[in-house]
Amino acid sequence: MEEVVTEVVIVGAGPSGLATSACLKQHSIPHIILEKDDCNVSLWRKHTYDRVKLHLAKEFCSLPLMPHSPSSPTFLTKTEFLNYIDNYVSHFNINPRYNRMVDFAGFDEVKKMWRIETTNNTKEAGGCREAYVAKYVVVATGENSEGYIPELSGLDSFEGEIVHSKNYKNGSKYKGKEVLVVGCGNSGMEIAYDLNDFKARTSIVIRNPVHVVTKEMVHQGMSMLKYLPIQKVDAFITFLANFEYGDLSTYGIHRPDQGPFFLKKTTGRSPVIDIGTVQKIIDGEIKVISTGIKRIEKKKVIFENNMEKDFDVIVFATGFKSVANNWLKDYKYVLNEKGMPKNEAPGHWKGEKGIYCAGLSRNGLFGVSMDAEAIADDINLTLKLAA
Repeated sequence: MEEVVTEVVIVGAGPSGLATSACLKQHSIPHIILEKDDCNVSLWRKHTYDRVKLHLAKEFCSLPLMPHSPSSPTFLTKTEFLNYIDNYVSHFNINPRYNRMVDFAGFDEVKKMWRIETTNNTKEAGGCREAYVAKYVVVATGENSEGYIPELSGLDSFEGEIVHSKNYKNGSKYKGKEVLVVGCGNSGMEIAYDLNDFKARTSIVIRNPVHVVTKEMVHQGMSMLKYLPIQKVDAFITFLANFEYGDLSTYGIHRPDQGPFFLKKTTGRSPVIDIGTVQKIIDGEIKVISTGIKRIEKKKVIFENNMEKDFDVIVFATGFKSVANNWLKDYKYVLNEKGMPKNEAPGHWKGEKGIYCAGLSRNGLFGVSMDAEAIADDINLTLKLAA
């Protein structure tokens, strides 16, 4: 197997990989991006529902070295964001190697280099094996690489349709059907709204306390965090949310004891940015189920409070998981057993033996930019010191 030697290998051509590439280019550092799919930012291009928009203002959603145009709206649609990505890739002349499935990456203690092995799934290559050797590796496969569906008793016997949010586009084919949405984060709440808009009979499981805010509140809060401590910002935003929505506990939505930005920072759990779902819940158009699922029997879902109901479809908006540990043999140098950074922020992005991770800070595109810049600067400094 022929080896391709380069300075840096980036695994993943999502926003993290593209941002790291642009920053490395600024330092003229040779590198190669390996991407398993046939396009960049494939999660956005192929696996987001039609209604999706960026939840944060554009000032917090740009990649390094290229802010959004002043003429673009504050909150970008999916199409507008993808246009930005296309311009970014063109501007920095980023050329990932697509259809490269990374099967193995390990550190050679003798050569002090990383070896990355891939399957080339392009039509021309037909699945042939490739090997890359580099001083540095950047894990940029993201937090959302594989949809997570919890293990539920009887789920494999469910006679209806099971959909993960990654594969949900819109509710057009679910008109008149009984649909259960499991998961009350932003995806779950927006999918519930979309299903109801398409006249599905929609229920959503909301077991845990959750903050409900507007996108304007989040924008204001993130701007305030530049100047004020998180406790004061949380108190103010919680006051605004209470003024906007009142007490939602009657409808099965309970507010956490800790503030929205504190929870985001410490647990990675984002507040729900409401697009109108709450009003549909208040109006009784979307039913809230405030207990977990005990088991499933054919089409019947039996909940922990022993309530039973038949459903035609279950949509799991239960998040994603990192699968980097599946191919990264020596993950211990940068990741933990769950495929997330082993080091605490702010130094989470740097591992040992020349391996880094980008986009795993649970801080969205804002965190992606910070990671990419830090990684490129660190590699550049290391190369200069070694010269």
